[in-house]
Amino acid sequence: MNLAPFCHLSLLLLLLVNPTGVHGARIIGGEEVQPFSIKYQASILFLNYHFCGGTLIHKQWVVTAAHCWRPSHLIQVVLGDHDITKQEGPEQRFKVALVISHSQYKYWTFDNDIMLLKLDRPADINGIVQPASLPDPDSPPLADFAQCTVSGWGVTWLYSYELSPVLKSVNVDIFNNCQYYYYFRVTDNMICAGSLSGGRDSCQGDSGGPLMCNGKFMGIVSWGIGCANPYYPGVYTKVRNYLGWINWVTQNS
Repeated sequence: MNLAPFCHLSLLLLLLVNPTGVHGARIIGGEEVQPFSIKYQASILFLNYHFCGGTLIHKQWVVTAAHCWRPSHLIQVVLGDHDITKQEGPEQRFKVALVISHSQYKYWTFDNDIMLLKLDRPADINGIVQPASLPDPDSPPLADFAQCTVSGWGVTWLYSYELSPVLKSVNVDIFNNCQYYYYFRVTDNMICAGSLSGGRDSCQGDSGGPLMCNGKFMGIVSWGIGCANPYYPGVYTKVRNYLGWINWVTQNS
């Protein structure tokens, strides 16, 4: 499935005018996952095209990136999907009742790049669809080079706009001092992950998807310069910094 043409143009314009270079993210250097094994993974559709990933955290709430914002009546969420080009049976498809971006999201820096989607009905929690585990607020920070996993349907090589039809994942390493790579544009609300040698990253089509570390939902695919570049690891929203906000929104909306 191809990205909608206007999405290609939008991405190109962002890359030209924004030195940080948004990537709506792809899985580079990864492998197809066992079908239906990533039970919390969501596909977010805009006008029936996959354009962002997301993470189920509650039977009626999905977390994604704020830069994936679209009007609620134009987007849908699919859970229990593997091959996005066909119906396989376990999929659950939802309209979106509420779209709630973080009030302090800054589109020019991607700080606070987090958004909650309330599904129009509760998901059927079963052997294929299950919420991700949120991190413990008191857990220690991730260590340098801790191994994590990012997943999505994004494009799978550097010069393609073709989405992967099947869900893929790749292991990436945590970089705690990546503000030096990005001229101090990385804030305390962000995590960096990639590979010292390059070749493993998220990119176009993966934005909003999950970064999982030790079984916990630690990051949201957010931004970067290029994809799979050894000098520019992918940048993720640090989920642990938003546990209070997530709890407040889901309890009061």
